[in-house]
Amino acid sequence: MKVVAVLYPGKGHKVEYGDWEGQPIPGSDEGELDLREWIEDQGHEYVVTTAREGDELYQHLQDAEVLITTPFWPVYVTSEVMDQAPNLRAVFVAGVGSDHIDLAEAANRNILVAEQTGSNVVSVAEHAVMCILNLLRNFVPSYKQVVDGEWDIAALAKRAYDLEGKTVGIFGAGQIGQLIASRLKPFDVKMLYYKRTPLSIAEEENFGFRYSYFDDMLDHCDIIIIAAPQTPETKGAFNRDSLSRMKRGAWIVNIARGGIVDRDALVEALEDGHIAGYAGDVWDPEPAPPDHPWRTMPNHMMTPHTAGTTLDAQQTYIDGTRRCLEAFFNGEPVEDIRVIVEDGEIVSGTYSAVQEA
Repeated sequence: MKVVAVLYPGKGHKVEYGDWEGQPIPGSDEGELDLREWIEDQGHEYVVTTAREGDELYQHLQDAEVLITTPFWPVYVTSEVMDQAPNLRAVFVAGVGSDHIDLAEAANRNILVAEQTGSNVVSVAEHAVMCILNLLRNFVPSYKQVVDGEWDIAALAKRAYDLEGKTVGIFGAGQIGQLIASRLKPFDVKMLYYKRTPLSIAEEENFGFRYSYFDDMLDHCDIIIIAAPQTPETKGAFNRDSLSRMKRGAWIVNIARGGIVDRDALVEALEDGHIAGYAGDVWDPEPAPPDHPWRTMPNHMMTPHTAGTTLDAQQTYIDGTRRCLEAFFNGEPVEDIRVIVEDGEIVSGTYSAVQEA
């Protein structure tokens, strides 16, 4: 059996501390998900490439039965890509998020799709809290002053606030949204959440938030964290109208998917000062082109989809990918919690509805 893994370029970087010290980044093409020896010992072929599209990828896919992709360096697995892989039987996401795969077409072709549910929820939740604090405390301009040899306190203080007492909205209260809430609770903030299916009263008490309609969240929140799946319902949910309804001077953190926010509407809202700041780890498309306007819009704190790629998270999603492969090689079912498409049916929504809905 031939397994093709499309991974981000390692570029010679090595892990600096911990168990993998001195080794290539495990989630990169040079680290190969730490799976080569194990896959080849099972008697299978393993090909690793950075080619996300085009002839090089198609050549590898011609006789591939398994494709491994990641949300951080995604292969957009469209029907055209599937046409180039006539023997493809499974797509495994090394990470969380399957919205870069045409799930309906995968179901139509009876291709198994699975991802590593829960593998990076802690990493992403911690990243979100970091972003909130950095935005409110105006950290990036403060750091830049140090690097540039400046010392202008007034220029920094005019945009710096405490988190305590603010109203925080969590758009999508699955596993990640709930972890964010639990980490924000000690900051003595008021928390609202929106979810397709509200949580129980006991769960709300445990996490310290209460249910809110989306429109009410826009009207009342100082900070909104986007932690929902990208679905037809949520794509573009933060458009010109919804952004304009937010409180003047509100902040947004997006650790879900870039397409949930209207690209140009966000730029306009930041340029005219209605939105005070935006921290996003996700883009549309990915990788973002050099001229993407979010790279240069004011008062942003963008990162290149790295929230879920800590070395701890990589260990977890690599272990999960191995379990998927082991089950598949042995003709056994993949664990239900990981499965998105199976036996010609979509059994879970895009981008881990189990975690993020």
